[in-house]
Parts: sequence; structure tokens; C-alpha cells
Amino acid sequence: MSSIKSTISILLLAVLFNSCSTTQKIEALKPLPSDDTPMVYKTKTSFVNMPLEITLKEIENQLNKTLAGEIYNDSNLEDDNTEMKITKTAPIRLVEKNGKIETILPLKIWSKFKYGTDFMGLNDTREINLNGTFTLISDVKLSNWKMSTTSKIEDFNWSESPSILVAGRNVPITYIINPTLSIFKAKVAKKIDDAIENSCDFKPYVLDVLEKMSTPFLTSEQYQTWFKLIPVEVYVTDAVLDKSEIKMDLGLKCNMQTMVGLKPKNNFDKTAIEFKAVTRVPDKVTANVAAISTYESAAQLITANFKGKEFAAGSRKIVVQNVGLWQRDGKIIIALDMTGSINGTIYLSGIPNYNTVTKEIYFEQMDYVLNTKGILTRTANWLLQGVILKKIQENCRYSIKENLEDGKKSLLPYLNNFSPMKGVFVNGTMNDFEFEKVEVTDKAIIAFITTTGKMSVKIDGMD
Repeated sequence: MSSIKSTISILLLAVLFNSCSTTQKIEALKPLPSDDTPMVYKTKTSFVNMPLEITLKEIENQLNKTLAGEIYNDSNLEDDNTEMKITKTAPIRLVEKNGKIETILPLKIWSKFKYGTDFMGLNDTREINLNGTFTLISDVKLSNWKMSTTSKIEDFNWSESPSILVAGRNVPITYIINPTLSIFKAKVAKKIDDAIENSCDFKPYVLDVLEKMSTPFLTSEQYQTWFKLIPVEVYVTDAVLDKSEIKMDLGLKCNMQTMVGLKPKNNFDKTAIEFKAVTRVPDKVTANVAAISTYESAAQLITANFKGKEFAAGSRKIVVQNVGLWQRDGKIIIALDMTGSINGTIYLSGIPNYNTVTKEIYFEQMDYVLNTKGILTRTANWLLQGVILKKIQENCRYSIKENLEDGKKSLLPYLNNFSPMKGVFVNGTMNDFEFEKVEVTDKAIIAFITTTGKMSVKIDGMD
């Protein structure tokens, strides 16, 4: 009897020892407690094509802000017997004319001129005030985001014929004024060209737009998922004047990142972005984004698959009550809490993959975690070597269809009349997502997906 008791005691101690050893080894597989550090997943470089339209009205508005009040001042009377100040009296108007810009510039001209002869001091000066309109014709070029023009004064018309009172008589002086103005035609045209170049440098506006688009925004409140666009390079073609709009193609090379946790910082750096002039930009958007499944959310979805299901082989049967997931060494550990013929937890490992038809994440090369030995292994052999394991494996999957939709929704704000700043509007379309690959991290399973589409940007009504 004592020997039987001793044998039973040894067996009990062996079972206890194996149980404790199993617990320690399985616990070692579990990840460290998660923290709130944002996770960054870098996808392949994305390319965004955005044909850009700038209305002539917008250029007109910017030009009127630059050219306000006095636009010309010649205070030297001695060099050509004329002083002149030119002031803009009404807004400048721009219209397209045969592929060029016609500028209509209403002006008020104050002039002092000296006439007569210096012989014995027989000369005099007179001041006149004139109102008229200059008409300029400009060739247009936009290179590296800056619009430039080469303008010529085509005509100038007075609101009323200039005249001056001399010796009691109204003496027309158009013949004096017009040749004098001719001297300054090139100077006035140059003033207009300089003003257009200074007011129509759109690079700062583009950088402001990119900074706004780079601000991370929340795509999933439940999982605290953030989407962030990081510009790398900007390409632009030379512009063309088409009726009432300046048109060019803009290309944006960027990275798209998805982060989980606290809101990431916007590390946008204007100085780090390269601007490159090109002759052609591809006409579509290629976006690479990441659909994230945290282990907690994936485990909940897989647990739901097992609800109400019983797995049996002969007289033995089990029911999976709960599923846990984490990663270890590039594989996913699947913890299955069971009741029935096995009361406890078994651990499987597998490699995640993607079913393009069902849009599900499933696990390949599924196997039992064999770093536990003893009573659990011996008892579970019937489960692990038969058809039951295959049935369990079939249920260890979950759909990321909602993740894909969330990924698509994360880009939609950029496509539906998105206005990152006043007067700038972004519109576009997007095709369905295509799966690329699955990766695992310490916090999530990530499905990398791609899509294509089109975008356009219109500038009209900026401050």
C-alpha cells in the first residue's frame, strides 16, 4: 500500500511539475504588456497625380493685391523735362486673348513737365492730371511654380483729351504727353511683369496645401488608428494658358503611413521637399496603404467564429470558448481555451496569409506549439493529429473587408471637394483596393493594400 501511495504521489508531483513547467514556457511566449507608443508602418512609395488649374480670375485677384495705389514714380525733372506718378484707380482686369493675357489697367497720371527754352530763362513748368487706361498684351510662362510674363503696352486711351491752359487758351497736349509716355512704356510693362512674378509664385501655396494634407487624422476611433501622408518630392510640368485658366500637371511622390495609439506629430518640413520640373506626369494615383488588425480585435473576430460550434471525434468532443492572439518570431501564436474532453488551453502557431476572394486573413502551416511536454501533449494528440485540427484551422480566420473599407474611407476626404486651405479644392475618384502582402508586428497584423485613381486641384479664391 505504501508503495502504491508513493507511486501515486510521484505521478501527482510529475503532473504538477509538468503543469508548472508548461505554464512558464507558454507565458514566455506571450508579448510584453502593450503601451501607447504610436506604431509606424511604412508602405511602398505612393504617387499622386493632381492636374492643377489656376483660374485667370485668381491671378487677377493676386495681382490686384500686389499692385495697389501708386505703381510708378519718376521724380526727376531734369533728365527728360518730365516728372510722373502713376496710380491705379480701379481693379486690374485680365482676359485671355488668342493664348495670351490681355491686361486692362486703369490709371491716374500726375505729370509735371518743363517747356520752352533755357535761353535767358525763358521756360515754364506745368502740372497736369490725366485719367486713362493702359492695355498690355503678355506672353505667359509658368515654370517651377512661378508665373512669369513678357508684356508690351499695346495701347493707352485717355478718358478725355489732355489739355492745358496757356496764355488764356486751351492747348491740346496729347502730342506732348503721348511721346513722353512712349519713353516709359518699357518701364511700365516691366513693372507689370515684376508684379505678376511676385504675386503669382504658387510654390508657397503648394507647400501650405501639402502641410495641411500631412496633418494626421483619425480613421478609427475604436482602435485609435491614424492616417498620415508624408510628401517626398513634387513634380510639375510647364503651364499652358487654356481659355480662362492656367493648367499644369502636379505629381506628388509620398509615403502613406498608418499608426495606432496616440496622435502622431506632424513632422512636415518644407525645406526637405524637392521640387522638380518635368515634361510629363503619369496620369493616375497609385496609393499604398495599410489595413491594421490589432491582435485584440482579430481574436474577438475569430472567437465569434467558434461560437456555438462543437468539434467531435469518436466519443471525444471539445468546444472553443475563447481565442487569444499574439506574435512571436514572425509567427502568430493562437491560444484556444477549450472545454469538454480537454479543459484548458492549447497553443497553435501559424503564418498569416490573405484570401483575395473572401477578403479574409487566414493562417498557413498551422502547428501545435511543441515547447510543452507531458500530460497536455499526450492528451491532445487525438485532437492535433486528426480532422479536428483541420476544422479548427478553418475557423481561425477573419475578414478584413471592413478594414479595407476603412482604408478607402481614410483617403476619401482628399477626394470630395477637400479644401485644405481657402481657395484650394481637391477632387478625385478611387478604384477598389488590391491586396499586396501581410506583415506581423508586436501589436498588430497588417495587410498592405494598393489602389489607383485620379485627382485634380483647383485654385480659385485664395486670401
